[in-house]
Amino acid sequence: MSGGGGRRATPRGPAGLPALRAALVGAGALLQAGATAAEQPQVHYMLHCQGCHLADGSGASGAVPSLRDQIGRFVTVPGGREYLVRVPGSAQSSLSDAELAAVLTWMIRAFGPAEIAATLEPFSSEEVARHRNPPLAEVDSVRRELLGRIEAGPGAPPGAPESP
Repeated sequence: MSGGGGRRATPRGPAGLPALRAALVGAGALLQAGATAAEQPQVHYMLHCQGCHLADGSGASGAVPSLRDQIGRFVTVPGGREYLVRVPGSAQSSLSDAELAAVLTWMIRAFGPAEIAATLEPFSSEEVARHRNPPLAEVDSVRRELLGRIEAGPGAPPGAPESP
């Protein structure tokens, strides 16, 4: 669920291809075994998001944002939940609204931070349907604005400048 442009980051180097291959084999095995409802969001993450954000959510420095200890922070500020639904990788995925809601909830619970994941109000299919279209065109500027709000802390007005 990349926040960047149309270019997808691919794991590079000797460890990248085997890691990607192992992840796809794992997803395939779960699908063949008939993944349970609880496993479906993880399978969807593996098939739709992991190619860019990697299995551990670490992304690719300078190209694909890390999800680890970051993704949940977006739900703490106005516009953050909508942003997660509207980034092109989410909004334009082939997942249904219910599937995308489950994947976003799973991602926050899996990648945290833990204190936010513990009290997360799950995304709903209605919420996803309401915000999915149109996808964000100015992903980077919206992300920067939201990160500024996160950095400014709770109660800061929208558009509050980032801390130095």
